[in-house]
Order: sequence, then structure tokens, then C-alpha cells
Amino acid sequence: MSNMSIKTILYLFAGVFFLTGCKVGEKYKQPNLNTPDSFRSAWTTDEGDSSLSQIEWRNFFNDSNLITLIDSGLSHNYDIRIALKNIEIANRNLRINKLNYLPAVDANIATVNQQYRSKDFYGSASSKWYEQKGKKAPESMAKYQSQYATGLEFSWELDIWGKIGQEGDVLKASWLDTKEAKTAIQTKLIADIATGYFNLLMLDAQIEVAKRNLQLNDSTLRMIKLQFDAGEITALAIQQTESQRLVAASLIPDLEKEITIQENSLRMLVGDMPAAVNRNNTLNDSLINFDQDISLGSPLDIIRNRPDIKQAEYALVAANAQMNVAQIMRYPSISLSGVFGVNAMLAKNWFNIPGALLGGIAGGVTAPVFRNKKLKNQYEVAKIEREKVELDFQRRVMEAVGEVSNTIITVEKQKEQLNLAEERVSNSELAVKNASLLFKSGYATYLEVITAQSNALKSELDLVELKQRQLNACVTLYRSLGGGWR
Repeated sequence: MSNMSIKTILYLFAGVFFLTGCKVGEKYKQPNLNTPDSFRSAWTTDEGDSSLSQIEWRNFFNDSNLITLIDSGLSHNYDIRIALKNIEIANRNLRINKLNYLPAVDANIATVNQQYRSKDFYGSASSKWYEQKGKKAPESMAKYQSQYATGLEFSWELDIWGKIGQEGDVLKASWLDTKEAKTAIQTKLIADIATGYFNLLMLDAQIEVAKRNLQLNDSTLRMIKLQFDAGEITALAIQQTESQRLVAASLIPDLEKEITIQENSLRMLVGDMPAAVNRNNTLNDSLINFDQDISLGSPLDIIRNRPDIKQAEYALVAANAQMNVAQIMRYPSISLSGVFGVNAMLAKNWFNIPGALLGGIAGGVTAPVFRNKKLKNQYEVAKIEREKVELDFQRRVMEAVGEVSNTIITVEKQKEQLNLAEERVSNSELAVKNASLLFKSGYATYLEVITAQSNALKSELDLVELKQRQLNACVTLYRSLGGGWR
């Protein structure tokens, strides 16, 4: 190629750069989320208090067995391990995008091209090849073309509109999304392990209540039988007392079944085969470091802390970049291509230097003119898709604020219920004691004793369940505020 041709191409590209060398598309800007200044709650704390979401999960829980389980889950849980693989894939895709700014180069190691044509073909045979061989070209299946080539070829699309950068923004958002997906899995895993562990402690406490109540029923039954033998009561009293005893006894195998299933579920959560789970504490112990002197933070903090909210925003960033890419596709594109190597008609001249040398460079500017409005439609659809993702982002923020507000009121009101439940248990225990004394003295019937014991069993089981629900509500509040991933 002559110097004049190369200069023409360079002038062409320089002119295009000066005339159109600008970035296309809208830069991402976080939409107005209309978050309130505070959550709907009577929970008030000083501004200087540390936020609940900022507490590291190891410091939030106060049970060594639970912390050991969570540690094992974070290392061996299959969802966590799959999420790490997704991060690795996204990281590779992000790194490779940076190389798109460079030209693509291919090496043609060896190309042999032999074409044959017969007399009715409109072209003539390769006369030079037959002259070299000292032969006359035949009328049928004459060698039409003979070519032996080796060289380098390159192609390069110049990113004058910022297309590669926008595609990089999509990949970066995808990479960040996978990281937040792993974080979301971690926070859910920690909450699930804690919930399962507290449920296991609740079942332990309930089976203790059932066994203790069974012993009480056994004692009552012996007393009823003595009075029956003395002729003071009928056989109906024995039958009803025995029925009450069987109610308590039937709870035990059912609770033992639930304990085994819960232990197996916890083991599978942490990536282990079904087995027993160690626990030394009870629901009466301080299992989490939680009190109402800790600040809840503001609704705006949710956007910075919650991985699912950040995922929604990264999806919006990606949609914004995709919209920009769709817009860039409507603009002219500039490309360079070239080849350098050797090319000969005869194998013996394949590497004949300089006779077989081949070189070329080409440049082009192409622009879509008429595509049946497909490119415009793709851009308009991308704009609508971006609007959809933005609405989803705003909806998720609203739902997160609502979730926190609901959990706060749950924690507050369940604390009141706990106080009432504890009073109820104390009252039912006193009723059992008094009913037994009155029955022995002849001032109460066996039905009053049975009723008192039934109420005591139910009130104790309800108290244990309420303690577990309160612990779970505290964990839910911790997670919904964005805690658990540090």
C-alpha cells in the first residue's frame, strides 16, 4: 500500500475523532428513593450509639456452640461455595473486558488453497502455475487457483463512543452483584443457622417441660388411685387423670422426632452429614448480645448495608449501561484491519523473500442507515427495561423499610407478651400447688387438679415457644437492617 493511501486512512480517522470523539449515553445517577428519616417505631436511642447493623456477627451471638456452627457453615455450605465460583467467573469476565480495547490478532500458520474449474466456468485456468510446470491446462478440472499463505492478520474496532466502557460497566455491575449475592447468602445462612439452633433449644426445653409434667401426672395418678382404693372417688377420676397423663407422655416421642430432624437440618445447613448438634445453653441464657440501647440507624443505612438492596442497585447500573450500549449501536463504527505475511502460487516460492511478501491495511467507517427501525426499537426497549429495574429498586427499598418497621414492632410487643407469659407460668404453677393441697384436704375435686396441670403444661410450652420467637425476631431485625455479613 502506498504512503498516500496510508495517509488517507489516517486523515479519515483523525477527522472522525475530532468530529465525533465523545462518549454517548447517560451517566448513572441514583434515583430518588423517598426514604423516611426514621423507622416507624417507639424505639428511640441516642445518635451516638452504634448501629445494630454494624455489629460483627461473632459479637452479636453469645453462644460458643452456635458460633462454631456458623463458622462451619460459612466454610462448607454448598450455596456459599457455589456463590464463590460465581464471583470467580464474574471476575474473569471483568478482566477480559479490558482487553477489548486492543486489536485482535490471528496467526495464519499455514494455508493451502487449491481450486479446480472446468471449461464452462467463466474464468481461465491458473496459467502461471501450468507454465511453471511446463504443462497445458486441461479443459476439465483445470487448476483455477493455487495459493500458499502464512502471516498475521489483525482487526480493531475503535471505541470512540465508549461502547467497551459501557459493556465494562455491565460486567462490573455483574461482578459486584455476584459479590453481594454471596453476602446475601451469608446473611441468610447465619440467620437460618441461628433460627434452627434456637428452635433446637426450644424443643429441648419443651421436652423437659413435658417430662416434668409427666412426672407430676404420675404423682397425681398415684394419689387418685389411693383415694379410689379408699372408696372416696369413682373410676372415672382414674380414667380422666390417665388421659391427662397420656397427653403429656405423647408429646415426648413427637418432640424427640422433631429434635432429630432439626439436628439433621442444621448439619446439612453447615455442609455436614446428619448427626447430633452440640449445645450446652438453654433459652434462659443470654444467647445474643441485644438490647434497646443500640441504635437502629436510619432507613438510608439500609441501602448501604443490605446486600439485596445493593444487588437491586447494581442491576439498575447494568440496565443503564445496557441502554447506553443500545444507543451506541445506532452510531457509526470505525474499524481497522490489516495483514502481513507471505503468499505464493507455488509451494517452492512460499517463503521466497521478498517475492512472496504480502502486506495490507484497510480502514472503514460504517453507519446503520435503514434497519427497519430495529436499532431504534432496541434502544427504546432498553430504556423501558431500565425504568422497570429502577421501579424494582425503589420497591425493594420500600419493602425493606417496611420489613424493618414490622420486625421492630414484633420485638417490642413480644417483649410485653414475654412478661405476661412469665406471670402466667408463675400463676399456673401456684394453681397446681394449691389444687393439689386442696384436693388432699377434700376442698377441691380431681377435675380441678387436672385442669390446673393442663393449664400449667400449656403455659410453660407457650412461654418456651415465645422465648424462641423473640430470639428469632431479634435475629430477623439484625439481618433486615443489613447485619451479619461483616
